[in-house]
Amino acid sequence: MKKTQTENSGKFDFVGKVGFFGGLSVLFVVVSLIYLAIHGVTYGIDFSGGTELQVKFAQPTTMEQVRVVADKQKSLINVDMQAFGEGNEFIIRFQTGHGSTDKETNEIQNKAVISLRDAITTELSANQPEIRRVDSVGPQVGAELKRNGFLAVFYCLLVILIYVALRFDYKYAPGAVVCLVHDAIITLAIFVLTGREVNVPILAAILTLIGYSLNDTIVVFDRIRETEHKFKDKGIGFVINRAINDMFERTLITSGTVFVSALSLFIFAGGVVSDIAFAMVIGISFGTYSSIYVAAPMILMIDKFKKSH
Repeated sequence: MKKTQTENSGKFDFVGKVGFFGGLSVLFVVVSLIYLAIHGVTYGIDFSGGTELQVKFAQPTTMEQVRVVADKQKSLINVDMQAFGEGNEFIIRFQTGHGSTDKETNEIQNKAVISLRDAITTELSANQPEIRRVDSVGPQVGAELKRNGFLAVFYCLLVILIYVALRFDYKYAPGAVVCLVHDAIITLAIFVLTGREVNVPILAAILTLIGYSLNDTIVVFDRIRETEHKFKDKGIGFVINRAINDMFERTLITSGTVFVSALSLFIFAGGVVSDIAFAMVIGISFGTYSSIYVAAPMILMIDKFKKSH
């Protein structure tokens, strides 16, 4: 009888594997939270404050050559470097000392940038350096950006909770929000695990992923609601399984298209674009998974809870 019900509700028995994948999702989130709590989040200059200088050399240049020049600048603190592109392009991140006022801090920062830039163009002149970009963010501005950024994520989730509850029913809203929190936490943990920094563009990428995941979840919820009206004599498990099977091909095509595009940017782009694409690749993968095995099963749980009370 179980086999017949599974066949009638669709090709794949998604609901039958809810217990396994639900436990796997909980494990992913718990491990991610523990890792983030222990190792913390590495913030870029947008949030921590500091300066980022991007330089490209026309001739082959090693990171060690650039580091030797940077280490001679005694005014630089917490110097970090990253190579990308063809290997002749580098990003130098550093912080400087603080003055008694914001104006004095800015002056110290500007002098450090000029000193490093002059040192690179002088000592590595044979490698034909080109200073392509210099970005500086003060510590107070960075702290404010970080606070506003995370508040934006919180308010985004709150508005989504209200929106889904009004559009569908209260039993759908928790699944949508849990799904989005699940995606954001796991994506952030993997991003930090790979040694990447979190800054404003990355936070924007996570917000984009939240919107993408919500769209996918809403489509699944719509189909569940439609299927529920068609099969009123069937249980909620049958309805969810049938709805996901109906949407499975569409979900794979849509997510696959975005995934390939993001993967191409990750492979062939460099710098911040590559980091954003990496976050998108991870987020799309888990977003597609969570729409099937996190959001929809939450409806099943809430339905069982409602019937037991």
